[in-house]
Amino acid sequence: MTELHLADETEAADLAAFLSRLLHYDRGAAVRLQAAGTALAVFGRPPSFEVLAVRAVRLAKPYEDGLDVTLDMTVSAGELLESVDERAATAAVPGAVTGPPWAGVLPPRAGWRPEPGLPAPDALRATVAAVVAEFRSRTEELAPGERTRAELDRIGRDIWSRRIGDTRLPVRAVHAAQSLGFLRPGTGPGDIGLFSSGAWLRLRTPYGSVAVRRSGLGDFGLSVR
Repeated sequence: MTELHLADETEAADLAAFLSRLLHYDRGAAVRLQAAGTALAVFGRPPSFEVLAVRAVRLAKPYEDGLDVTLDMTVSAGELLESVDERAATAAVPGAVTGPPWAGVLPPRAGWRPEPGLPAPDALRATVAAVVAEFRSRTEELAPGERTRAELDRIGRDIWSRRIGDTRLPVRAVHAAQSLGFLRPGTGPGDIGLFSSGAWLRLRTPYGSVAVRRSGLGDFGLSVR
């Protein structure tokens, strides 16, 4: 089994926290790993948000496994989490699993251009708090017979598909960033950015990124490789 040597205990702890959050939303979550040199990218898709979450992890030394110098495989998030040793700053790569459909379409690695209009982090967190409160209020106002899955989904689509400020970024992407620990308190305006590449939008923070892709219906959905 291939062992990854992470840069330090903090990198190992952050990786474990990211995997734990993914498993909170999907106990059977899978993640796609891509490593080259001293960089490891971990891709996941929390189903509640319909976005692609990306956590970059620094490695202590270039990845190597025999004659292979790159890693690209889909594995169980739970098995990977179990292998993380925070004190030793290591993680063992578990066996590959059959990847879910989202694992077949990843956003491009290059060609990202800055997008204007992204509010400051405090404003983004305030927006998330407001829409969460709105969703709770609107669902609580429903009569018991009206509180169906279809009606809850309709309210959710109305709220989470709204755009952030003057950008094309849907609110659900910011909610995902906060829920996954990417939009932490203390994050300043210079620490985050919004970028586009083709049909993709990417919200980047020092702790991870959230990407969404324009669907054929004209709204933002996610197709992830």
